[in-house]
Amino acid sequence: MDADASPLLILGSGSPRRAALMQQIGLPFVQWTSAAAEPEHQGGSPARHALETARFKAGAVLKAVRHHYGFQRRLVVIGADTVVHLDGQVLGKPAGPADGARMLRLLAGRTHQVYTGVSLACSDGRRLEDCAETQVRMRSLSVAQIDRYLASGEPDDKAGAYGIQGAGAPFIESIEGCYYNVVGLPLALLSKLLEKAGYPLPTFS
Repeated sequence: MDADASPLLILGSGSPRRAALMQQIGLPFVQWTSAAAEPEHQGGSPARHALETARFKAGAVLKAVRHHYGFQRRLVVIGADTVVHLDGQVLGKPAGPADGARMLRLLAGRTHQVYTGVSLACSDGRRLEDCAETQVRMRSLSVAQIDRYLASGEPDDKAGAYGIQGAGAPFIESIEGCYYNVVGLPLALLSKLLEKAGYPLPTFS
């Protein structure tokens, strides 16, 4: 597939962390977010929750960019959603400091699961998607540690109220699975989906 035939790659997310990961592996892309309200989930597994939201984001952004770029332009939109799961609870972004403290108290000293659903919406009507799972062990935390971390503001926009790639890194004792999944975009899974979509990856990957 030559460069002129390559579809335009759209990251359907406003996340600076996902954008940085895309840049890290040399993928050219345009970042675009949708103002559409995310769907409410009625039960189901955390993997299903993440995939449904990722699918919704990709579809909403594809609709917007097709009007912007024209219906003749070939497009591949990446939608992603990350959730933290423990004891049957799906933990998204905290609603505020009190909710963030609740999440961190729940996670501290235990192993939880992080799921990221990735959905590709292609302008030719194809949809390719999958979900990654990583086991994460967080060490025990004192009330003071939780309060200081919340005061930093880092947890505000992160599933489970922590960032493994930031100041929350010392809280994490171990992981089993994809590290990038915990950051918010599992790169190996994304690369496999892009290959299936016929998107030309950088030669070194």
